Amino acid sequence: MQCHLDKITIEYEVRGTGFPMLMLHGAGCDRNLMIGCMEPFFENHLGWKRIYLDLPGMGRTKGEDWIQSSDDMLEIVEQFVDKVLPDERFALAGESYGGYLSRALLTKRPDQIEGMLLICPSAGIARRDAPSFQVMYKDEEYLESMKDNVAFSEFTRIQVVQDAYNFERFKAEIFSGLQVRDIAFMERIFSRNDLTVSEELEEPYEKPVLILAGRQDHSTGYRNQWEFAQEYPHASYVMLDRAGHNLQIEQPRLFQALVSEWMDRVEEKRLTK
Repeated sequence: MQCHLDKITIEYEVRGTGFPMLMLHGAGCDRNLMIGCMEPFFENHLGWKRIYLDLPGMGRTKGEDWIQSSDDMLEIVEQFVDKVLPDERFALAGESYGGYLSRALLTKRPDQIEGMLLICPSAGIARRDAPSFQVMYKDEEYLESMKDNVAFSEFTRIQVVQDAYNFERFKAEIFSGLQVRDIAFMERIFSRNDLTVSEELEEPYEKPVLILAGRQDHSTGYRNQWEFAQEYPHASYVMLDRAGHNLQIEQPRLFQALVSEWMDRVEEKRLTK
């Protein structure tokens, strides 16, 4: 599907019907990242409309020359919300850079957003605080058989759990986006990564929040994410060991349990107003 905004056309996908959840993927990826980790939940959680978009310069959305910063990216997300979800309340899920944009969007629309899920959210360049890369498990025999695969080098550079299950999901959900990203566009945007919008909420955000961090996340870390949790009175913060920046793949059972509980809280909060 296409959403035609003032100066850009956003490619997106809608699945299901019911209460909306907007999904924002991370930098360099595309909507397959969020589709891969989130769609399984809706087999047991009915009545949700899922909206997956490709951010500019990623997936099928073109990175326009006039987009120069994360402030511009946030403005595009706001225009998309105004067009696709006009005056509607919705839940929000963001991963990495998508989580960075999600927190900023929440400060501008706290009444419209009924709950927020942050998966390894970024804190911006200025606040980057992450450990060194560390592989927690490696299936040497399997990796040897895959070393000529086009995705192999990216996989072994990013994933902290390296086996067949992780490689297959990485190819389908992460590498598919990396192959089509506009590198020049991303370099321009992320050289000016930090948003200028205030991160402070005027009033406490009383709706359900879940923040997930990987103990071995060498991209965004886990310390800033604990600080984020202090800002939301009803936030759960979980740091998972044996998990890096793609914890949704590396710790799938815990991810499924934690996100399901957050979705239950969002539904409960909505129904008890």
